[in-house]
Amino acid sequence: MGLALSLLAGCTHHGPGDARPPRHTPTAPPPSPPPPAPSATAAGSPLAVKIDNVSAARPQTGLDAADVVYAEQVEGGLSRLMAVYATRLPRTVGPVRSARASDLELLRQFHRPTLAFSGAQHKLLPLIDKAPLRAESPDEAPAAYYRGSGRAAPHNLYVHPGKLLPSAPGKAALTTGFRYGPAPSGGTPTASRTVRYPAARFGFTWSPARHRWLVAMDGTPTTTTDGARVAAATVVVQYVKITASRYHDVLGNHTPSTETVGSGRAQVLRDGRSFDASWSRPAATDGTTFTAADGSRMNFADGQVWVVFAPAP
Repeated sequence: MGLALSLLAGCTHHGPGDARPPRHTPTAPPPSPPPPAPSATAAGSPLAVKIDNVSAARPQTGLDAADVVYAEQVEGGLSRLMAVYATRLPRTVGPVRSARASDLELLRQFHRPTLAFSGAQHKLLPLIDKAPLRAESPDEAPAAYYRGSGRAAPHNLYVHPGKLLPSAPGKAALTTGFRYGPAPSGGTPTASRTVRYPAARFGFTWSPARHRWLVAMDGTPTTTTDGARVAAATVVVQYVKITASRYHDVLGNHTPSTETVGSGRAQVLRDGRSFDASWSRPAATDGTTFTAADGSRMNFADGQVWVVFAPAP
């Protein structure tokens, strides 16, 4: 079943919003000896990584290890991902790209998360500095990043999560508000689902053999650099208010503002079925709760969750 989303005029440039390049970025992976442990404030907090999602950035690295992957629209109708890691930390994640103002609201649900990002629009930097998170760009943590070979900048910046967190903080750090458990009754048998942005699209196809939703982006199966097929246990299409923010990229395209505080409707895909649901997040410091059509809490399947933000009609 297709979902067509039309927000902004399409634009196919590959570098939205990266107004400030990192000042210090090694051109090769740093040595393997373990680094000094980061500050203790990160021990019980997850790692969030902004991940590039244009064709020149694929296949990505470490995406299959994330507990939650958020997909958002950015300038020119393109998309970008934010992957959240709590139960395991892969050796490498990337390509890493820039942050957006909407990320700060989304990350308030976690206790002082660590944000790995390549930079940000210069007017946004003071807000990032004041946000209740650990901002770890290549400027703050140069030893954690490197430029990979074989791709042109800016699609070749990678981060070593183990140089930002001493260890995976565990599932308790995922204060998303999601609840996991048996599927509710009902639902509609669903073989595939497509979500479209003006210049990007996400596809999810149910695999009975893997009991997972196989992810595709722009019509191409999503794999990682080690060949793993990215597959979600639960997919959420969350309808939210999306407006033009006061920020813009170097070409003058306004950055979409994705509002994740509030309430609205959603569709939840799990176990080969889709379920109509509603979502609620009263405050930025709250997680998001999902309620099934019969009024009961909507359970997610155990495993990776993809949340695709779509504009409320």
